[in-house]
Amino acid sequence: METKYLARLQFEADGPAVEGEWTLPSTARDRYTEWVGLYSKDPNVVVRLIQETDGRKRMLRTWTTQGETVA
Repeated sequence: METKYLARLQFEADGPAVEGEWTLPSTARDRYTEWVGLYSKDPNVVVRLIQETDGRKRMLRTWTTQGETVA
């Protein structure tokens, strides 16, 4: 069973994404936090922290200007 962690940045909800992938959850969380800090003023930005195990993705955190959702 392989688990990886993704940080995903989209400048609009259904737009193209910039994504990083790591094996350490702390590294992905750091990037997620960095992106939220950098882009928090843009009302269209969506930032997600995702756990992927054997091809199955689970959203851990999602940030929009309306706030953060934690799974």
